[in-house]
Amino acid sequence: MPEEERITATPAALEELTRLRERHGPLLLFLSGGCCEGSFPLCLEEGELLLGPGDRRIGEVDGVPFYVDADQDERWNRPSFVLDLADDESDTFSLENADRVHFVAGSSACGVVSSGVVVVPPA
Repeated sequence: MPEEERITATPAALEELTRLRERHGPLLLFLSGGCCEGSFPLCLEEGELLLGPGDRRIGEVDGVPFYVDADQDERWNRPSFVLDLADDESDTFSLENADRVHFVAGSSACGVVSSGVVVVPPA
């Protein structure tokens, strides 16, 4: 269990997770911190991604665990994230692509996603 929950979600993201869970069963979310579309959170069936010792669980969204790469998490100074949903598919193999949408994650390190718009927190 993480020391604190550092992930929340918008209503749109929660609705999509509900749809995906009804179709696929237990899920997990993983943010790799890659480049371009590789930086979108991946939503996969539980067990589809083998987690390793370098993967850190930072909380859960409506019962779906959310993981990040631990080294990336430290470099980012352990930010909080907001999971949101954007219209249009991404170039990933994440489950929500079938619905022609994709998950995005805003963070306290670089702004928070609100209805698809990044809002930078006040200094």
